[in-house]
Amino acid sequence: MRDKSKLVYGIVLLFILNIVIIGLFQTAPAAEAATYRRGSSGAVVRKVQQRLKDWGYYKGAVDGIYGSKTVAAVKYFQKKHGLSADGICGPRTLSAIGVSGGSSSGVSGSRNNDLYLLARIISAESRGEPYIGQIAVGAVIMNRVQHPSFPNTISGVIYQPGAFTAVTDGQFNKPVTPAARRAAQEALNGYDPSGGAIYYYNPAKTTSKWIYSRPVIKKIGTHIFAR
Repeated sequence: MRDKSKLVYGIVLLFILNIVIIGLFQTAPAAEAATYRRGSSGAVVRKVQQRLKDWGYYKGAVDGIYGSKTVAAVKYFQKKHGLSADGICGPRTLSAIGVSGGSSSGVSGSRNNDLYLLARIISAESRGEPYIGQIAVGAVIMNRVQHPSFPNTISGVIYQPGAFTAVTDGQFNKPVTPAARRAAQEALNGYDPSGGAIYYYNPAKTTSKWIYSRPVIKKIGTHIFAR
């Protein structure tokens, strides 16, 4: 009788254990909730479509439905920015676009994306520059966001076609330096050592004659800051 009770008790434990294991596997996909692909839909897909459309990558309707045109646009964006061109919006692609893929779309999530993108462009464009010059590069991005001649988001400014060579030559995808992260935070907080500049350039490297027509504000490191 005692052996029979032990057997029943063992079967019950095994049954409970199976339920727990099944539950774990059923909830595992939640960790992949920030991945969007063909067939996905909703507000995040709509944001991705709108940003890609603003930058000239997407020609379809901004309807929140991840169809073939969205896949093609995402692949185009990924190829241009050194990402795996699979047409899937995973965490890296979403971050590059500047869209939060989580369930929350609040201010803190948006600010984290902005900080990440700003640090990446500062690191790529001003690696080796004085720290104050790195903040100034970040400030130029912030000044453009507020200027009517440029997109009104950090991601829009950074990915504006032809705006920054670092976005197209692969520098943008290299590891971000600690100094660039700090500089991005300061620029995001409103510190502007550029004096209100909306342009900067290195005279030793630029091939643009037009940039020399812009009124110079100051020089920091190798960069000239202008308006």
